[in-house]
Amino acid sequence: MRHEDLTRQGHVVVTGVAGFIGSHLAEALVERGHEVVGIDCFTTAYPPAAKRANLERLLASSSFRLVEGDLVTLALDAWLEGASVVFHQAAQPGVRASWGRDFAIYVHHNILGTQCLLEALARTGVPRLVAASSSSVYGDAPVYPTTEESITRPVSPYGVTKLASEHLCLAYARPGVAEVSVATLRYFTVYGPRQRPDMAFRRFLDAAYAGRPITVYGDGEQTRDFTHVDDAVQANLLAMTAPIHAEAINVGGGRRVTLNQVLELVGQVTGRRLEIERAPAQAGDARHTGADGTRAEALLGYRPQVSLEDGLAGQAAWVASGLGLGATRGAR
Repeated sequence: MRHEDLTRQGHVVVTGVAGFIGSHLAEALVERGHEVVGIDCFTTAYPPAAKRANLERLLASSSFRLVEGDLVTLALDAWLEGASVVFHQAAQPGVRASWGRDFAIYVHHNILGTQCLLEALARTGVPRLVAASSSSVYGDAPVYPTTEESITRPVSPYGVTKLASEHLCLAYARPGVAEVSVATLRYFTVYGPRQRPDMAFRRFLDAAYAGRPITVYGDGEQTRDFTHVDDAVQANLLAMTAPIHAEAINVGGGRRVTLNQVLELVGQVTGRRLEIERAPAQAGDARHTGADGTRAEALLGYRPQVSLEDGLAGQAAWVASGLGLGATRGAR
């Protein structure tokens, strides 16, 4: 797929395309007939081989072009020129790893990378940016479900960088800065097939099938609003054309559950007896998260569709297939 063909057709760009959400989003865009340029620098946040495996279906498509490079150093203008929308999914992930010396990595990818992308957007005149933000920007919110008007006070360095990235995106949407409209989507704990190996559901399922103890940080009564990756993708697709200019929007799963309830479901969908080991709560982990979805429904027409039971069963089936196991109990 030649670059001149992409610009003529009004292609779309997905940064962080080899990641969990980025790869699902790019597949959905290709399926809907879009020409997609995917950008990724294959950081070592988790094994690059797993990221390349995420791209197998995309690389088989003539409508997809992979560009490898760091947003801070990559010559972005050539790939953004003529694009109708950029989906900015690239980031250094993980709350617990963001403390200490590795904070510089988070600043590089989450703040400097975003700023370099925004400068390229301003130069090339891309009209719409849909950027991934995080519920981590709220920290320990005083009220649940949490609206977008709630105070943003992150409790981890990762959350600080995501909030800075979000503010940069919204700043560039101001009149006279760049001719771009911006939606920043505050994801609430996204899960599903291809989830990163460090995330809770993936760790729990891997341990269950291997017969290893599952480490739970804290008492397990902390709550999360879990969002299936298909719902996160749908929110992005809706944000492509929604009549908005500069908005931060919650993207949640519509239901808060405790970690202990999740563990019960993991046992059910895997058919395994779980061995739980308790460990102290980790610095930077919010006690509770819960999205108020009023703005998402009003501005995007977004409502989560995938139940936690169905979504977790589907992820369990994906993990089991990767291990060469048969169908899991309750998998759909």
